[in-house]
Amino acid sequence: MIKRTLCFTNPAYLSLRDRQMVIRLPEVENSGAPDALKKEATRTVPVEDIGVVVLDNKQITMTHGLLEALLENNCAVITCDSRSLPVGLMLPLCGNTVQNERFREQISASLPLKKQLWQQTVKTKIANQAAVLAKHTGAGTGCMARWAADVRSGDPDNLEGRAAAYYWRNLFAAEPGLDGFTRDRQGPPPNNLLNYGYAILRAVVARSLVSSGMLPTLGIHHHNRYNAYCLADDIMEPYRPVVDDIVAGMVKDYDGKLPDGLTKEMKMTLLGIPVADVTIGGKRSPLMVAATQTTASLYKCFTGEARRIAYPEM
Repeated sequence: MIKRTLCFTNPAYLSLRDRQMVIRLPEVENSGAPDALKKEATRTVPVEDIGVVVLDNKQITMTHGLLEALLENNCAVITCDSRSLPVGLMLPLCGNTVQNERFREQISASLPLKKQLWQQTVKTKIANQAAVLAKHTGAGTGCMARWAADVRSGDPDNLEGRAAAYYWRNLFAAEPGLDGFTRDRQGPPPNNLLNYGYAILRAVVARSLVSSGMLPTLGIHHHNRYNAYCLADDIMEPYRPVVDDIVAGMVKDYDGKLPDGLTKEMKMTLLGIPVADVTIGGKRSPLMVAATQTTASLYKCFTGEARRIAYPEM
């Protein structure tokens, strides 16, 4: 089942009643509107239908009962800063009935296995980046194909970095004012669009890892001691080009003349990432469903039941 993504950008009171999220808008309740209109402004959403909640306003109040219910249903809750960029992610501590067993399989995974899994991850990421370049630019992708083919176990040659440098140098080069674009979290647009999109993607992947009974913290490659989502950052790599594809289309719509901030329309487009169509295993599937297939296959790799992670191909 495809879960819903809810984003709150205005002041709101969020509570729980009969396993439903109750949404009340103080701007309406405190206005002089008729009581009938105020009652109609209250909405409810079944908690079991929600997969991601984005809180993007400082005047949002959420009851503890609702928060507990969301986490019990494996919902990812994202909080945003004053620039509307995600800064926090909350996930359930337990998302699988045999979690202890799965933790042990993940922790005992050998270094050679992790290196092989990272090799698969980088190969697919570079191939997907090449597909995005071919779709949106006239840049050659022969070098990307060679780099993808040459990735060795653990990527000791850092072909991921070489491909990324070429990719970002060319993805927006044809757009007015974006020639020489550099991917930088603190950089000018469309970096903010990429940041927002990747944060949504990270939440979806982290949620899928938890539902598959794994620790998002213990990565196969990323190992920053301050990063609580190293595995999520590993597994989302081949999915990043899906976000890049969406952002590249948005940049074209604006003819490269992007506003400094994130507009409501931009956010709504990026919030569609969990339901974006991807191809996995030769079949089209919403990204949120595909991410669950990916994390399930990763666990099978840890147990020896499978040798490859199921990643999307663009």
